[in-house]
Parts: sequence; structure tokens; C-alpha cells
Amino acid sequence: MSSELKIREEQLSDSMTVYISGEVDIYTSQALKDKLYEIIDSTPTDLVIDCRELKYIDSTGLGIFVGALKKAKQREKKICISNLKENIKKLFIITGLDKLFIIKE
Repeated sequence: MSSELKIREEQLSDSMTVYISGEVDIYTSQALKDKLYEIIDSTPTDLVIDCRELKYIDSTGLGIFVGALKKAKQREKKICISNLKENIKKLFIITGLDKLFIIKE
């Protein structure tokens, strides 16, 4: 059984920040996808995904991030990922996603 996924959003003047906590896996990824796509469609600003409280992400979750990035680029927006834990940051490096996303410490 996976950990609960919590998603919170905060509109700033120049971007929308989405805070993700818990685990993103095959069981919780659809909720994340729905929320990110809704935000990308309804918000005129760039998106910051804060992963400070993200404990785990699997390939399904990484795929959701890539899909959200494609959707954002179609709307001429950027996605920045911040506060990745070291084990999750390694996944981004191994998969080459660190080259696609803007990653901030």
C-alpha cells in the first residue's frame, strides 16, 4: 500500500508553486497528473514543483512530470523542480531528466 499523496498549490506573482508530499507511484500518479494538467491549463504563469516533502517517485511519476513539461511547453510555460532529495535527484540524473527540467536546490 502506498503512502498518501498530498498536493498543495500557492500562487505567487511570477509563478504557481505546487508542493508535493508523500509518494508518487502507480496508485497516486493519476491524481498528480490531473492536478498538474489542471494548473497548467488554468494558470498563466510558470510552474514550480516543490519536492521537499516527496519521499518516493517511480517511473510512472517521472512520466507524469515529463507529460506535464510537454503540456507546459505547448503553452510556452516553464516547469522548475525544486528541493529534490538526493535519492530522487539521482533518478533524474540517471534518466537524463535533469537535462530537460530546470532543477533548483
